[in-house]
Amino acid sequence: MNHLYIVHDGENKYVFRVYTHHWRTPLEIQEEVRLLNHLKGADRQIAFPIADQSNQFIQEIEAPEGTRFGVLFSYAKGIKTAKFSPETSFLIGQALAKVHQSTENIELMRMSYNAQNLLKNPVLRTKEFYHQNSSEIEFLESLSDFLTLKMENADQQHMRYGAVHLDVWFDNLHIGDEKEVTFFDFDFCGNGYLCYDISYFLFQLFTTHLNEEEYQVKADSFIKGYETITEITPEEKKLLPFACLAIMNYYISVQCDRFEYWTNIFLNEDHLKRMVGNLKRWIAYHKIELK
Repeated sequence: MNHLYIVHDGENKYVFRVYTHHWRTPLEIQEEVRLLNHLKGADRQIAFPIADQSNQFIQEIEAPEGTRFGVLFSYAKGIKTAKFSPETSFLIGQALAKVHQSTENIELMRMSYNAQNLLKNPVLRTKEFYHQNSSEIEFLESLSDFLTLKMENADQQHMRYGAVHLDVWFDNLHIGDEKEVTFFDFDFCGNGYLCYDISYFLFQLFTTHLNEEEYQVKADSFIKGYETITEITPEEKKLLPFACLAIMNYYISVQCDRFEYWTNIFLNEDHLKRMVGNLKRWIAYHKIELK
């Protein structure tokens, strides 16, 4: 979604993110920075923003396409890998729970991830991008209606709410020495149920593990790790199989929205079929009946 540069100062390295044109407003970036500084102050395992000599976090860059914004971040220790052990999955769960302890009841001046913004609006944008109905578009429309009812009927009193990452998976965390977990890329942070992050991680774990027994072992370990820090309520657990489907519906529409800026050569009907295929595999695994 953005352009990233590794920056060296001789001893250390950092990441300089340059947001694509017309992607995030200064206020949205300020709120991301505010959240990360809050998490850094709570000693959570995250890559944090670094201010310049004028104590400013956001840089303005005049590019040919217009003004773009940049932020320098600390470099997350360790490596990125999808092949982590169940023990590491346990530690990822613990680290995420600690982040959620610090983000619960935090409100950002950014998008609120509700049924309107995750389901109703996105499916219309996806349909408009592809210009014609297909079995995949019809499936997403039916799924959107089904999930809207699930989300609107959730018992909000028993759902933890606050600032969410919304993109927690192996591609946005580094693992050091099999035991040190650091999260980064809070570009999609916003307001929502904290269980969104749990559900999304499980979905991405599922898509990267074709061996479903191996997936279940790591998923169980992740949940156990999380609950050594804080409980996942029964109402949240009821929503876990469904929340990630809503998030993926949203991300499909984001890919469509950003097509011109992202230059997705793979964003075509076959890509949509693959995305929908992953959703259907998850639905089958959890024995979800779309009625």
